[in-house]
Amino acid sequence: MNRYDRLNALLELVAERGRVEVDDIAVELDVSGATIRRDLDHLAEQQLLTRTRGGAVAHAVAYDLPLRYRTVRREGEKQRIGRAAAGLVTPGAVVGMNGGTTTTEVARALATSAEFGGADGDGLVTVVTNALNIATELAVRPQVKLVVTGGVARPQTYQLMSPLAGKIINELSLDVTFLGVDAIDPDSGAYSHHEGEADVNRMLATRARRVVVVADSAKIGARAFAEAYPISGVHVLVTDVDAAPEDVRRFRERGVEVRLV
Repeated sequence: MNRYDRLNALLELVAERGRVEVDDIAVELDVSGATIRRDLDHLAEQQLLTRTRGGAVAHAVAYDLPLRYRTVRREGEKQRIGRAAAGLVTPGAVVGMNGGTTTTEVARALATSAEFGGADGDGLVTVVTNALNIATELAVRPQVKLVVTGGVARPQTYQLMSPLAGKIINELSLDVTFLGVDAIDPDSGAYSHHEGEADVNRMLATRARRVVVVADSAKIGARAFAEAYPISGVHVLVTDVDAAPEDVRRFRERGVEVRLV
């Protein structure tokens, strides 16, 4: 296990258990206690946890891992979901896209698709996003016309929020919006950990003719702090094949097309 994977594993264990001990984690991750102590010190310096004598506890503030520490979670599933979702976009479409690890994979798949490739393809697809990391990746693609919303950046997810974002989004008409979510429930809909991000998600979805939620199966059947969009407004859910059949059935009963990849 390399250091990047180890840091992710440590953060997930702290988030799950609330408290970890160096000796226990060293055995669990099969590394030395000195290595674990250095890793915990590094994460504490970034205020992602609080060091204790012999271990660490979850940070006192609401626990939401920065995007750079979440990119390797279920990476294969998210890449498959991204490719499948990008396949729903037709040339000339105007695409809305919020931030998140799965929508980032949608953006990457879209940017590298042969259908939209080529230096002469200026403006073959328009992407409207509030995610700074997605904007950075797409800005160099000549086949993409990029529109970035205004707003105040949230460091954990690189997303722009605040009423400034609405001033741009509410003036636009989108063909499809891809929503990355922190949780989605067949009864109540899509959720975000942060109310400001939920507001932007709702605006992007409301302005679209079609709403596609992209979420790996670990997020299905759960709820988070702020409701982002009702299930009645979701047209398609693209998820992985590990989704529980009962959850898939319930989504389809509510009129949501479910694509398993």
